[in-house]
Amino acid sequence: MKKKSLDEINGSVTVPTVYEAAFWQKFLAYSGPGALVAVGYMDPGNWLTSLSGGSQYGYQLLVVLFSSILIAMVMQSLSIKLGVVTRTDLAQAIAARVNKPIRITLWLLNELAMMATDLTGVVGTAVALKLLFHLPLLAGVLLTIADVLIVLFFLHFGIRRIEFIVLFAILVVGVIFAVEVCRAHPAFVRIMAGFTPHERILTDHAELILSLGIIGATIMPHNIYLHSALAQSRRYDEHDPKQVTETLKFANWDSVIHLVAALVVNALLLVLGGTLFFLHGNLASLQDVFYGLKNPAIVGALASPLMSWLFAFALLITGLISSITSTLAGQIVMEGYINIRLPLWKRRLLTRFVTLIPILIIGFLIRFNETQFEQLIIYAQVVLSIALPFTLFPLVAITSDRNLMGSHVNKRWQTIGAYLLVTLITGLNLVALI
Repeated sequence: MKKKSLDEINGSVTVPTVYEAAFWQKFLAYSGPGALVAVGYMDPGNWLTSLSGGSQYGYQLLVVLFSSILIAMVMQSLSIKLGVVTRTDLAQAIAARVNKPIRITLWLLNELAMMATDLTGVVGTAVALKLLFHLPLLAGVLLTIADVLIVLFFLHFGIRRIEFIVLFAILVVGVIFAVEVCRAHPAFVRIMAGFTPHERILTDHAELILSLGIIGATIMPHNIYLHSALAQSRRYDEHDPKQVTETLKFANWDSVIHLVAALVVNALLLVLGGTLFFLHGNLASLQDVFYGLKNPAIVGALASPLMSWLFAFALLITGLISSITSTLAGQIVMEGYINIRLPLWKRRLLTRFVTLIPILIIGFLIRFNETQFEQLIIYAQVVLSIALPFTLFPLVAITSDRNLMGSHVNKRWQTIGAYLLVTLITGLNLVALI
């Protein structure tokens, strides 16, 4: 019998059949996995790269952010299709098609990517705790070990309630930044101009590196693995072609809507950085933004301790919530590639302890200098961007296999388009390295 992906939640949510219920009832039943995936597009890594992009280049990198989300929509749709049609997650699908040395290599590479993802959550949460409660960064880093209790607490209620909790968190964060951007009165015309491509992204090394950071923070390997498993959380008749087609339709609607929400939140962050801090030097750190929001010398009459506090509170929320998705994705990678199953709390502790080792070493080397400490997030995003092709190329290849996907195989133009997008990301990585 084929082993189920994330057995605890696989097929745990009942959905209406294709022959019953109204459109909105079906849509609500299928909604949820997209929120869990979207929160990964709003973690502290996205915060720092978006704010850095705004403070250094104004609204110029909005086009990079928009392009990244569009690419993410394409790749997440392929991930959904793999999970729904084959009832197999990406790690299982790849492992079944490669020999043991390659399988182990890919597992190790993806474990590094999971560590980079976890690193952003650790750093972001530690910074938020320092800003809100004046905890030293070292204490905040060590305290993040306790978030395993939060993960277990949420998982105890089942995947459906977790989806609602995460959706509520996204709404809270979105409202906070919408209020802050509205108070800043950004220039709408300049914002629209930011969505226009320009060649400087490729010719300016610093801008290219930051663009890669945005790509790495937006399209992350763990989200691709995660969606292929979460798509199987709905209990549908996999032997009914109409039910499979309808599941694909609603799962993609769920994904697109929540990714648009992720785009809005990240765009708000970039616009906030570009509006308030672009003319005041490179305020690339989260703490600079926190203090800048209540400093009249920087933001003038817009200075507000409340806005500053809400900024840090939203950072704490996203840091904690993103730990849920990174834990689930880590479990998928470990089970799929090397067939080792650990209880989620053990997996969470193992991931966190391994992640803490380089963080603590680097932290002590830089004496926990706050600005340098936060730069770990941007470098983690670049690592994720470099790891992306090793996830995306296999995804495109597998979903283009007619023997596996049947009538839902990628059309020729879809395969060519997807390969071109992955090649583009790989090419940008090579340019940056050179």
